[in-house]
Amino acid sequence: MFHNFNFADTLASSTRASWALDDVLPTGQALDFTRNFMPEALARIAPLTGLSEREGMILNQIRGHEYLAIFGLVEEFILPFVLDHARTRLSDDDYRIRALLQFAGEEAKHIQLFRRYHDAFTAGFPVACGVIGPPQAIAAEMLRHDPLGVALVILHIEWMTQRHYLDSVRDDGDLDPLFKRLLRHHWMEEAQHAKLDTLMVEALAEGRDEAAMTAAIDDYLAIGGFLDNGLKAQTELNLVAFEAVIGRSLGEDARTAFRTQQHQASRWTYLGSGMTHPQFRATLGAITPAGRDRIDAIAPAFA
Repeated sequence: MFHNFNFADTLASSTRASWALDDVLPTGQALDFTRNFMPEALARIAPLTGLSEREGMILNQIRGHEYLAIFGLVEEFILPFVLDHARTRLSDDDYRIRALLQFAGEEAKHIQLFRRYHDAFTAGFPVACGVIGPPQAIAAEMLRHDPLGVALVILHIEWMTQRHYLDSVRDDGDLDPLFKRLLRHHWMEEAQHAKLDTLMVEALAEGRDEAAMTAAIDDYLAIGGFLDNGLKAQTELNLVAFEAVIGRSLGEDARTAFRTQQHQASRWTYLGSGMTHPQFRATLGAITPAGRDRIDAIAPAFA
């Protein structure tokens, strides 16, 4: 066994880690637009040449807005998926049902949290930043796939969130304190969600033969490809917003460099950092070593 957690213990841990929206961002509180929002390890602004320090900070803040938007989108499909999974197991033990329902309730709270931060961002940023969507269409595309494939995507996202906070955010003193508080509180609850989703993946994988496992990995990769196309489109929206704020065009060569470099930065943030997380790989190795090896072979493209 590659883990030692269960529904009862995870429910208890989740209850202890719980927080209220107003503890994180009281309504009407402003973000500090003289500070960065994202750690450089995720934003990867430094490789772009020709930007002033102010322009680099503006792009960093746009990437922070993107982070809010992407997580808001993924929470929109995680919530119904968890509820559907819980509904099929109403006759199971009480701890499982209570833990899954708390999982769903916290995802609903996270949607509210990201919306509240989005409102604070739009209140203080000089231009409107475009976002891919609509959320309902993206959620529908995700949820049409094999449930195990979807559960693996969610597990990828949960462990990705852990990596972002622990590796890049926690010790970065240059970030806006309110934005950093968002990321810390999101991490606190997602740490429990990663455990619960591991247990969901195990339940959905139980009894599957290798052909069925291969089909689930196919769907995991198909969803990843869909998200990658969305990240490319989001990079273009970020470029439009960036040029609007700085009041100048970057020029065609610089635009091409921006698109290439920033798309790859987003690929690491949302895809590579999850695919290569040790705990995600451990789960894959436990249910389908061949599937883990397939994903390991693809992951370097998203570094």
